[in-house]
Amino acid sequence: MRSTLQFGRFNYPWRGDRVRARVMGILNVTPDSFSDGGQHQSLEFAISHAEQMILDGVDIIDVGGESSRPGAPPLPLEQELQRVMPVLYALRDIGPAISVDTYKPQVMREAIIAGVDMINDINGFRAPGAIDAVRDSDCGLCIMHMQSDPQHMQLAPSYTDVVAEVIAFLRERIATLTAAGIDPRRLCIDPGFGFGKTVEHNYALLKATGQLIAELNVPLLAGLSRKSMVGAVTGKPVEQRMAGSVGGALAAVAQGALIVRVHDVAETVDALKVWQAGFNLQR
Repeated sequence: MRSTLQFGRFNYPWRGDRVRARVMGILNVTPDSFSDGGQHQSLEFAISHAEQMILDGVDIIDVGGESSRPGAPPLPLEQELQRVMPVLYALRDIGPAISVDTYKPQVMREAIIAGVDMINDINGFRAPGAIDAVRDSDCGLCIMHMQSDPQHMQLAPSYTDVVAEVIAFLRERIATLTAAGIDPRRLCIDPGFGFGKTVEHNYALLKATGQLIAELNVPLLAGLSRKSMVGAVTGKPVEQRMAGSVGGALAAVAQGALIVRVHDVAETVDALKVWQAGFNLQR
């Protein structure tokens, strides 16, 4: 039975009573991301923010150069490389695991040369050449579900059974990657909260976290930080969704999620420490 996620320089246990959930901090080097666009565009500010996340206890830093907010247009390859590569090279020896958030095979190749530990692909490694780009590396690979594309995904999301359909998609992608020779111990999944889903779809998937893990037999990454599903429940704008986002992260971890992708690292780390201490005491 697979019990460890092989993650570049790191190995993360994900089965057993005392598995520790990992916090992935979001580092967007974009001018237009929905929550923090433009805040960390310069290399100096990006590195400063990464250093603060490390002080706050982050396990993984996820660097993204292209906004995937609803309605976002595609970014040319060269612009994405110009945004992310200096940051990846600057961070590779800084301490925690480094992930790159991209669906472009050439960015994947360059990021692997730079020494990243994970490729986080919103497109589930479906782009021509994506699997070839990552096959011979030791990176962890996060396979995300998205209905349609960022430009159109929130226009009219529709499913007969969202949980069953997301599981079927992820099962097919896992089978495709493993058939291509990729060690299944390198794989994790992301149900894609907010990527072609209504609020109801998102919460159905959050409630099914344990089911996704059990049926697909891979660790799960949950990324719901500051998203509209949090705002729909709390009634808060993006900048006031920290508490709701931490609550969502805990809800995912309570059902077995190994990684939570967040904007608010310090608050999430503290909440998980207290939750884990109470959980272990009860056992």
